[in-house]
Amino acid sequence: MISPKSTMFALRQLPRAHFPPREYLPISHSSRQIEETLPLYGPENYYPVYTGEVFVSRYQVVCKLGYGTSSTAWLCRDLEKQRFITLKVCVQGRAPDHEIKISRHLNNAADHAGKSRVRLVLDSFEIIGPHGKHTFLVYQPLGMTFTELRDLLPDNIFPEDLLIQRGIQLVLISLVFIHENNVIHTDISPNNILHAIDNDSLLSRIEDDETTRPVARKVLPDHTIYFSRPMPPCTGLPVLSDFGEARVGSNKHRGDIMPGVYRAPEVILGMEWDSSVDVWSTGMMTWDLVENSHLFFAKRDHVLSDEQHLAEMVSLMGPPPPEFLKRSERCDQFRDANGTWKSSLPIPKQSLETRAQRFTNTTKDNTLFLNFMRRILR
Repeated sequence: MISPKSTMFALRQLPRAHFPPREYLPISHSSRQIEETLPLYGPENYYPVYTGEVFVSRYQVVCKLGYGTSSTAWLCRDLEKQRFITLKVCVQGRAPDHEIKISRHLNNAADHAGKSRVRLVLDSFEIIGPHGKHTFLVYQPLGMTFTELRDLLPDNIFPEDLLIQRGIQLVLISLVFIHENNVIHTDISPNNILHAIDNDSLLSRIEDDETTRPVARKVLPDHTIYFSRPMPPCTGLPVLSDFGEARVGSNKHRGDIMPGVYRAPEVILGMEWDSSVDVWSTGMMTWDLVENSHLFFAKRDHVLSDEQHLAEMVSLMGPPPPEFLKRSERCDQFRDANGTWKSSLPIPKQSLETRAQRFTNTTKDNTLFLNFMRRILR
């Protein structure tokens, strides 16, 4: 149950961990691995979290896991439930009410095989910092993203059984769950699929390392900036995360969504769209992970181009049906009344067969992969 503010706690709690002062490597002022390097960085926007700090008498900070323009992330001990959690500390002025609303909606949904495959906000509270109010979000701790794990693998290629036979199937099951509850993620990508951590001993080792070998940090007069500890590789079941851009409701939606090269044709052409955009994104992600390259390049002179994107789609999918073209006046820019491509930009000469390289030595696997892609690319 998500609560707007954590106030009540069990009397019996896990003892607080002790992080004794130890030598650490100071971060140089030229470091490129901390939030100070972000565009428009302002120290007043970030809550000054420090190792060992306890929030709302419950969540004790173990170490920093990462940072971004909108938040920092920390591994913490839940002293009440005797477990590890991830704490997301939002920058000042960012109120993630929408993500909390989506999480509450899905947490209250009926049991489903895909419910355990989505990462939702477990708790939330607010803290007043030196410069204003910050929202804190509690999540289950997870391992590396698909992107991070891929970058560690030989040739950046996922093993077939790890990705195709398990990973993508489970992602699709998680989508069935959210779609049946009228939620559209809108941002399916390798960055938002993380591996579950099946054994807390991995997190205990991180805590032990922080106690005995503290991470490098930059100590300033009013706050400390820590290096992030990377999560060790793990291959737990995939979990769909980050519902900050999700949409909820049974009606169709409008608006620009999805990463540039992942955009579905409905989005490019300004049409109404529904949950099928998540399935499209899953296909784009699958191609990325299987072939280690984007299916669509979608750029002219290094700039994202709708015209180029659509021409590439036609080359791989064929011309869109007339009923599709009638859904947006913008189609008239690229098609005549008979549906013939009229842009000055030529349609590339390619096919899925010429592009697919992963399974060229196994006819059966190649056929199954291309059939899967064709069912999505429509």
